Amino acid sequence: MANQQLNSGNPRVDIEYRRRKNAEEMRYQVVSFALMIFLTLIAFAAVYNKGFSAWFTVPFIILLAVVQVIFQLYYFMHMSHKGHEAPSLFLYSGVLVGAITVLAFSTIVWW
Repeated sequence: MANQQLNSGNPRVDIEYRRRKNAEEMRYQVVSFALMIFLTLIAFAAVYNKGFSAWFTVPFIILLAVVQVIFQLYYFMHMSHKGHEAPSLFLYSGVLVGAITVLAFSTIVWW
């Protein structure tokens, strides 16, 4: 059923559809890239500014890094597209195992 919607039998319509979709994808990637550059500049500014303590700067930079990883996954690695459910499952499972491991080791060291 979905294949019938993408392939209408008219090559001209299919080419126009692909051009629109590609232009939309490129727009998302350019906007995402610009936001990532902006977040990087904010991180540099936070480090450069001597008014912030390390207790603020380090978690703030980690937060900006997490946001950039999300942009990277969803727009540059196309995780938002259909058909990427299995890689997403494995990726999120790995993140969960990594977070639990860091939590476990940090509690062992602190206590």
